[in-house]
Amino acid sequence: MKLHEKIDGRLREFVEAQHMFFVATAPSGDEGHVNLSPKGMAGTFVVLGEHRVAYLDFHGSGAETLAHLRQNGRITIMFCAFEGPPNIVRLHGRGTHTPIGSPDLDALLALFPTAPDLHGLRGVITVEVDRVSDSCGYSVPLMSYEGDRDLLLRWAQRKDEAGLADYRRVKNATSIDGLPAFDVDAQEAETPIKVPMP
Repeated sequence: MKLHEKIDGRLREFVEAQHMFFVATAPSGDEGHVNLSPKGMAGTFVVLGEHRVAYLDFHGSGAETLAHLRQNGRITIMFCAFEGPPNIVRLHGRGTHTPIGSPDLDALLALFPTAPDLHGLRGVITVEVDRVSDSCGYSVPLMSYEGDRDLLLRWAQRKDEAGLADYRRVKNATSIDGLPAFDVDAQEAETPIKVPMP
């Protein structure tokens, strides 16, 4: 394992070239469940600086990451090389979630110039990175990338804004441990999402 002072050069190129990444969070204390989520879709992850990254948070069947970030902010993002030379990069840091309806959201969305259809977006997760490391990844299998799935985007297109709000109220209000996740009390403040222009 090697520690890096910042996300730059070949390290940044590697991170930006990966088709998927994994997000890990956990509640505070000795109780509760550790969560690990796979993320993908081109245009949904950006490096914003030497110690700052962000990714688009689309609707999901749960809201563990949001709940854990609200409670303690701890987050790790991991990238694996499934093609080319073996490598694993981990970004440890503190994350924040900017939900739909937030006055700060449009400025963040402008940082994703190649984002997919944003209908179905739940917000943006920004991470202030305080530890950057890479390791060998010798046991990670070689796999070929065939393309992004569009099932999540098509699922969202079948719902209007009211349907998505109902989904968040039912599926995203709390974590599996009962921690508050998506703030359903702020639903009235939500506004339609503007697609950032390239």
